Amino acid sequence: METITTDVAVVGLGAFGSAAFWRLAARGVDVVGIERFGLGHPLGSSHGVTRLFRVACQEHPGLSAVARKSLELWTALGAANDEVYVNQVGCVSSGAPTSRPVAGAALAAKTAGLPVTHLDHEQFTAAYPMYAEPGIDENTVAVFDPEAGICYPERAVRAQGEAGIAAGGRALLDTRVTSIEFTDAGVRVLTPTVIIEAKQVIVSTGAWNKKLLPELPLGPRRTPLFWWKPKDDATSSFDLSSFPAFIHELPDGRHLWGHGSSEDHLIKIGMEDSEAPFTAIDADTVDRYVHPHEDIDQLSSWIADTFPEIDPTPVKVIPCMVTNSPDGQFLVGRPGDDPRLIIAGGDHGHGFKHAAGVGELLAQLATGEELYADIEFMNPNRFEEVAAARRVATAV
Repeated sequence: METITTDVAVVGLGAFGSAAFWRLAARGVDVVGIERFGLGHPLGSSHGVTRLFRVACQEHPGLSAVARKSLELWTALGAANDEVYVNQVGCVSSGAPTSRPVAGAALAAKTAGLPVTHLDHEQFTAAYPMYAEPGIDENTVAVFDPEAGICYPERAVRAQGEAGIAAGGRALLDTRVTSIEFTDAGVRVLTPTVIIEAKQVIVSTGAWNKKLLPELPLGPRRTPLFWWKPKDDATSSFDLSSFPAFIHELPDGRHLWGHGSSEDHLIKIGMEDSEAPFTAIDADTVDRYVHPHEDIDQLSSWIADTFPEIDPTPVKVIPCMVTNSPDGQFLVGRPGDDPRLIIAGGDHGHGFKHAAGVGELLAQLATGEELYADIEFMNPNRFEEVAAARRVATAV
């Protein structure tokens, strides 16, 4: 069997991995990327035409710097490729003043000094009349993030991977990693056709992370994506320019997210992770069928309540996967401070907007550079089982 030697192996060339591969190759690092499918494939977590792009991130104020780094890198890459990876139409975070979308976006904006606009109830309903009771009430307000919008996952992943190859990185596509062995000299990444020996490895396989590194406290879940059309007399109300990216908390605590349509895509609206249809899965055996009752009925009723001018029967549904961590924050860093291993994952479905920025962080970690942002809140060692397991592995 052929053996390839390299400085850094990147296992998984999806959102985070293709970005790390690109950013390492751009530095002149000897890097090999391994991907079990192809660049920009529809079988993991980085597909579905669009993703929300937000800078005032409700999930953690520290993510704003990562989003802005992604914007910086994607803007430069897009200029070089004559493509657009972020469409900055803005994002509306709405709900009660104390709701997670509103309070979280406001905190992120205050912490990072972001130029957001606060809308009271009258301003919100005047600007976005497509929202209706019972999806909103008199307490509903909003925060508008003008740096936000939507991004394009398949397009960006392909561009990142191709940029890494153009810079000298070696990509092994359609190659499945079966295991990773830790040695005194570094790591051995095993596949059915080739062995990669490296000084360190970055594992960024999304829903497959836990299969390669069982100690990680990650839970992959099946997550359908949905597309919709407006009723005939409401088409212009749901253009992307009128109905930009949004995250909305209904008065009863339910959450919707999405954006309007354009020439390239339909209206996209989904709901936050709940018991069904967001079931725990094995990434190798995930159910890729669509089930009309289990997958669609619940969200259709939410659409009918909140946006009565949208036809509540979706025109397209495809399955995706997200991977959750126990506290809702990413795992990015060195488990147990192991110098041979860096991991990236556990993004709860809001990771793609940060892909290029996370890739830059992974490259900085691998090369020992100073990090451009404080990512202690992403440190995988905040979970004692991770740190303990890696301490054992390092001692073997």
